[in-house]
Amino acid sequence: FKNKKCLVTAGPTIEMIDPIRYITNQSSGKQGYEIASQLALSGANVILVSGPTNLTPPSNVKLIKILSAKEMYNQIIKIKNIDIGFFTAAVSDYKINKFQNTKIKKKKSLNLNLVKNIDILESIGRDKTNRPKILVGFAAETGNTSLAKTKLKKKNCDIIVYNKINKKNNVFGSDNNKIAIITRYGIKNYKKMSKVNCAKEILEYVYNYKLKNE
Repeated sequence: FKNKKCLVTAGPTIEMIDPIRYITNQSSGKQGYEIASQLALSGANVILVSGPTNLTPPSNVKLIKILSAKEMYNQIIKIKNIDIGFFTAAVSDYKINKFQNTKIKKKKSLNLNLVKNIDILESIGRDKTNRPKILVGFAAETGNTSLAKTKLKKKNCDIIVYNKINKKNNVFGSDNNKIAIITRYGIKNYKKMSKVNCAKEILEYVYNYKLKNE
C-alpha cells in the first residue's frame, strides 16, 4: 500500500437530542483504528475520520474527529482521489427530527421523533466523482450473510466485511472479532481472532482483490 491514499472511518457517531443527551451505539472504534494502523505500517497515506472513542490514534495517520453522521459525511466529501476506503464506522441510522435547544425536563414518559440519517456508505458508493477506487464496507448484523450480500450491491461496494453479532461474537468493545469477507466472487470465512489480525487479513484480502482487478 505504499503511497496509496487510504480513508478509514471508525467509531460511532452521536446524534444530539438536547444539549445534554444523545443517541449512539456500542462501537468502540477498535477495528477501524487497527486497520488504520496496519495501513500506515504498510506504507499508506492514511486519513482516519473518527467518531468519539477512548482510543489513542496511531501516530502516523491524519486524524479528523467528528461527532455526528452529517459531520462525518461533510469531512469525507472534502477528501479527493482516495485509492481505498474502509468504512468501518458504525454510523447512527437515525437522528432526532428536531434538536431541542434547552434540556428536556424529566417526565413520566417521553416520545422521541426519529428520522432516517444520511447513509454515508451508500452516498459515497453512488458518488461518481468521489468514490474510492476500492470501497470496503462493514456490516454488523444479527442475521445471516444474505443481509451483507444485499448491502454489497445496494451500496455499490467492492467488498463487505461481515460480523454476525451474537452471544459468541459480541464484538463491541472486545479485542477480538470473527469476520467473513464478501465480494461478487464469493464469501471467505475466518476464525475468531484478534482485531489486529483481522485488520491484517482484511488488508491482505484487499491487496489480492486489487491485483485481481487491475
